[in-house]
Amino acid sequence: MTSSIVAEDYGRLIVQGADRPGIVSAVSAILAGHGANVVALDQSTSDPAGGRFFQRTVFHLPDLPSKLPALGEALDAKLVDELGLTYRLVEARRHKRVAILVSKMDHCLLDLLWRQRRGELRMTVPMVISNHPDLGDDVRQFGIPFFHVPVEKERKAEAEKEQLNLLKGNVDLVVLARYMQILSGGFLDELGVPVINIHHSFLPAFMGAGPYQRAKERGVKLVGATAHYVTEDLDEGPIIEQDVIRVSHRESARDLQRRGADVERLVLSRAVSWHCDDRVIRDGNTTVVF
Repeated sequence: MTSSIVAEDYGRLIVQGADRPGIVSAVSAILAGHGANVVALDQSTSDPAGGRFFQRTVFHLPDLPSKLPALGEALDAKLVDELGLTYRLVEARRHKRVAILVSKMDHCLLDLLWRQRRGELRMTVPMVISNHPDLGDDVRQFGIPFFHVPVEKERKAEAEKEQLNLLKGNVDLVVLARYMQILSGGFLDELGVPVINIHHSFLPAFMGAGPYQRAKERGVKLVGATAHYVTEDLDEGPIIEQDVIRVSHRESARDLQRRGADVERLVLSRAVSWHCDDRVIRDGNTTVVF
């Protein structure tokens, strides 16, 4: 017997706002009233008395695409107009379009492309943009367009304009896979989609060039990485994921850098995966990850 459940019929509902009684039951009632079956539900509150509420619901609804307009109207009336909440209603089958920006280091870039090709990351990659030409051949082997956009200090605005011409309207997320340029606030505002960055764990202690050598000289015992959303404040955006590994005096600065690259790959792939599965809810300068 062939199952009647198809991928096109799964949806995700992300809800957030001021906590109050009745939100979970209201969401469930709306979904049930439209014939949906809840298959997964996670919810959290920062404080039951006057805190912030967050909920991620995965549901199955036969013929979902045709029923989305009516479901959206019901959610607007109840969640937005009556309860003062915000929500996102997503078709699970629609993979997010993710552009990757990179400079010369390839470890995070190639890891993301490899995981995407294997189906581990539910996303498409319409383009890779780099301020250097070095990784073009590696990217093209995955069948993905590669764009070289040089960034000269005195012409950075022109470079950002060229990048925006490529990105705007064509992507749902931008990932900085060790892209060694600072994005301007104007660029982020005009881009209009989230941006995720990855960096090593030595900030702000060892900023700039040669952080692993300086970390070795200080005898660090932990090497790690942080993935976060990008804001105009450098490396201070909402954190999505972090991880560390222990190291010792036996390891050289080169060993530390290699192990750090391993952690960066894992942390970035988790953050991108969770974002693409709508597991991350931003709330000011923090996140809730289901």
